[in-house]
Amino acid sequence: VLEQNYPNPFNPTTTIVFSLPATANATLKVYNTLGHQVASLIDGQMQAGRHNVTFDISDLPSGIYYYTLQQNDFTATKKCLVLK
Repeated sequence: VLEQNYPNPFNPTTTIVFSLPATANATLKVYNTLGHQVASLIDGQMQAGRHNVTFDISDLPSGIYYYTLQQNDFTATKKCLVLK
């Protein structure tokens, strides 16, 4: 499960919460509206359970971004808004 980040809109940090049903490799990446990856927050083995990740956008401009969680054959994407 990938939850909506909070706060949203945000500046300069937000929290992304997700839950994994089993231990496995997982990635959590952030993309701009053009589809370019701007951050990789998680990339590797993760334990089952609930996880919190803080995303700091200090070096990114205002705009809409998408964050995507992938684990095995599961993929979920949410939208977030940066206001400076």
